[in-house]
Amino acid sequence: MDFLFYLAMVPALGITAQWIAWRTGLPGILLLLVFGMTLGHFIEPDLFLRDLTHGNEQAGPILLFPLVSLSVAVIMLEGGLSLNLKELREAGNAAFRLCTIGAIISCAGVMIAAHYILDFGWRLSLLLGAILVVTGPTVIGPLLRQVRPSKRVTSTLKWEGIVIDPIGAVLAVLVFDQLMMHVNDPSLWSAALMLFETALVGAGLGIAGGMTLAFAFRHYLIPDHLQGIATLAIGMLFFAISDHIASESGLIAVTVLGMWLSNSKNLNVESIIEFKENLRTLLIGCLFIVLGSRVNVDEILAIGIPGLLFLAVLILLIRPASVYLSLLGTPLNLREKAFIAAMAPRGIVAAAVSSVFALEMESLPGSLAIEDAQHLDTVTFLVILGTVTSYGLTASPLARILGLSQQNNHGILIAGADTWIRDLALEFKKLGLPVLLVDTNYNKIAKAKIAGLNAVCANILNEHVREDLDLNGIGKLMALTQNDEVNSLAVRECQPLFGRANLYQLTFRKQNQHNRRGLTRNLMGRELFDPELTFSKLEDFHEVGARFKTTTLSESYSYQDFLDRYQNGAKLLFVIDELQNLSVNTVEHQLNPVQGQTIIALVSSTVIPDSHEAKNENRPA
Repeated sequence: MDFLFYLAMVPALGITAQWIAWRTGLPGILLLLVFGMTLGHFIEPDLFLRDLTHGNEQAGPILLFPLVSLSVAVIMLEGGLSLNLKELREAGNAAFRLCTIGAIISCAGVMIAAHYILDFGWRLSLLLGAILVVTGPTVIGPLLRQVRPSKRVTSTLKWEGIVIDPIGAVLAVLVFDQLMMHVNDPSLWSAALMLFETALVGAGLGIAGGMTLAFAFRHYLIPDHLQGIATLAIGMLFFAISDHIASESGLIAVTVLGMWLSNSKNLNVESIIEFKENLRTLLIGCLFIVLGSRVNVDEILAIGIPGLLFLAVLILLIRPASVYLSLLGTPLNLREKAFIAAMAPRGIVAAAVSSVFALEMESLPGSLAIEDAQHLDTVTFLVILGTVTSYGLTASPLARILGLSQQNNHGILIAGADTWIRDLALEFKKLGLPVLLVDTNYNKIAKAKIAGLNAVCANILNEHVREDLDLNGIGKLMALTQNDEVNSLAVRECQPLFGRANLYQLTFRKQNQHNRRGLTRNLMGRELFDPELTFSKLEDFHEVGARFKTTTLSESYSYQDFLDRYQNGAKLLFVIDELQNLSVNTVEHQLNPVQGQTIIALVSSTVIPDSHEAKNENRPA
C-alpha cells in the first residue's frame, strides 16, 4: 500500500465520517478521529515519508505541520468571516470575559491538575495549560449546528471558539519562549513586549489584508469567479508573512482579515463565505483524519488512570469554574451558563500547537531539556478525544434538558401569512410543531398573533431579519406567498440556513409555466403538494369552504378509507410519524401514509374547475 493511496483515503474517509454524522446525529469530530486512528492502525504516514526522504526521522512533522498550519489559517479565516459585530450586543461582554478571565482560570487550573495528577514539572504543566486554553471553531461550529441552542448561547460560544484560538496559541508561544528557551533569565518585560509585538503585527497585517481585498472588491478589480480564490490566497500569504515576523501572529492576522471583510459596509461576501465553508468542511475532515492517523493509541492508553482523572477534572471542575467565575454579572442566566460550562471541546489548534512544541522540545540541548516533554502531544490528544466524546454525546440532550434547544428541528418557517396559511399554521401548532410566520403585511401578522401564532412582521429577504429570527427547533422553509419571485428568492436566501433538501415553495402560476414572462424551474425549491395547487387555487379552495384536517391513521381507518370518505376531494399535504418527524408531500416525491402516522390534508366537498382560475388570470398568485 503506497503513499498515494493514503492521500486518496484521507479526504474520502473525512467526507464519509461527516456524512455518517449527518445521517446518525453522532458527533462528526469524534467519527473523524476514530476513522483517522483506524487508518493509522493500518497505514503509518510517517513511515512513507521516512522512506521517501531516505530515512529522515523528522520528515513527517517537517512536511506535515506547515500544511496543518496553512489549513488552520484557512479555517480561522472562515471563522473570522462569520463574526458579525452586531452579535456583540448579545454576546460581547460574555465572550470577552471567557477569553480573558476564563482563559486565565482555565490555564491555572490545567497547570495545577497536570502537576499533581500527571506528575508533570511546573514548566511543562504551564505550557499544557496555555495550549488547552483553546476550544476552537473546528469542533464548536459542527456541534452548534447539530444542537442549535438559543441564539445568545450560540453567539457566545462561537465568538469564544474563534477568538480564543489565537489567544491560546500566542499564550503558548509566550510560555514556551520564556520558560523553555530562556529558563535561566525569564523576563516579564520581554514577555509583554513579545505579546505587544505579536498582537500589533497580527492585527496590523489583518487590517491591511482586509482593506486591500475590500478595496479591490468594491472597485470591481477582481472578477466574481476569482473572489473566493483571491481571498484564500491573500489570507494564506498574510498568515505566512505575519507568522514569519512574529510567531503565531498569523492566526490573529487571518481572523482580523475575515472580520474586516464580513463587517465592511456595502460589501457582499456571501460567495466568499460559501466557498470558504465548503473548503473548511473538506479541511476539517482531512486534518482530523491525518492527525488522528498519527496518534499512538498505545501511548494514550499508557497514561492510564491519571489521564482519565485529569480529563475528568478538566471537564467537571476546571471548565465550570472558569465559566461561572468569569460570567458573574453578565445577562446570561443559570441555564445558559450551565450549557456553556458543558461545551469546551478541544480541536485542531491544540493538536497542531502541542505537536510542534513537542518536536521543538525534543531537540533542546541537555541544559534546557524538559522531563516528560514527549508526553505533551499524547496528553493533548487524550484531551481532544475525551472532550470531543464527552461534549459531543451530551450536548444535544443537555440543551434539551435545559430548555435551550428543541428535541428536533422539524418546525417550519413560513413566508406568508394569508388566511389559509394561518389556518395551516394552527394545525402545525396543534400537533406541537414549532411554526413561525414571516410577512410584510402588518394586518396579516396581527391576525396571526391574535390567533396565538408566532409571527414576525418583516421581509424574509432581508439578511438582518433572517439573522435575528429565532429558529430554535425550525428546520424547514415553506415559501407560500402569492409572489413567485419572492418565493424563489426566499428559497435561495435561506439555503445556508436549512439546506436545499428542506426548502419548499408553491408551484408557479399555471400561466407562467410556458411563456417567457415566467420564471424557470431551476430557480425553484422543492415543489409543494401538487402541480395544480398554486396560491390562487389554494386560496379559492379555502374561500369556498375547504379546510385543513388532521387525521391519525389506524388499522381500522386506512389512508384509502380517508380518500374514499371525501370522494377524492382531499389533497394530502403532510405526514407526521410517531416521533413527530414531519414529511412534506412534493411533486417529485408523493407520500404514501401508513398506519400509525398522522396526516394533514386539505379537504373539500366542492371541486373548483380549472376554468375558475382562468377567469382570474390577472389576479396575482
